[in-house]
Amino acid sequence: MDLVRPTAQHLASYLSALQRISTKDDPFFKMYERELAEIAQDSASFLASMDDLEAKRPPIELPNGSIIPRLPSITRWMWDGDVCGSTQLRWLPGTTDLPPYCLGHISYAVFPWKRQRGYASTALALLLPSARDLGMDFVEVVADVENLTSQKVILRNGGSLVEEFTKPVLSGGGQAFRYRILLETA
Repeated sequence: MDLVRPTAQHLASYLSALQRISTKDDPFFKMYERELAEIAQDSASFLASMDDLEAKRPPIELPNGSIIPRLPSITRWMWDGDVCGSTQLRWLPGTTDLPPYCLGHISYAVFPWKRQRGYASTALALLLPSARDLGMDFVEVVADVENLTSQKVILRNGGSLVEEFTKPVLSGGGQAFRYRILLETA
């Protein structure tokens, strides 16, 4: 598995994967619906927006319906011959601080039929150099308290537990762990 920049070459695979997500119980269902609509409207613009270094994409709708400003970000697709999931790095230029509505610098999601293959661990490891290239000394990654799989992914990548906290209601609420991964300087 490798990370690829989303391109037209990979788009049919990504579309096929999004169309397989058929349950509103999937935590990313609303995001996938929005992405399908964006791709249908203008696939080239959608692909170009995956490297949103100046936060030009539209604001983000959170699980509770709140609308928040977008941060600069890069998105990469996990690729094993098909798109397996995605990972994203977000930041505020010049600092490792994040606004309270952004729980971590890095997120990842593996499609259900591609799980249990180590893809999330590999994706996180492959994305860390991009954070270092932005001048970051560390990244923070958050996992829900009950998400043992995600906690293991973070620990495999050198994460250290910083705190257990209650996520803001605008981020869905519930208990979570915040981990920090120190980035070695080159």
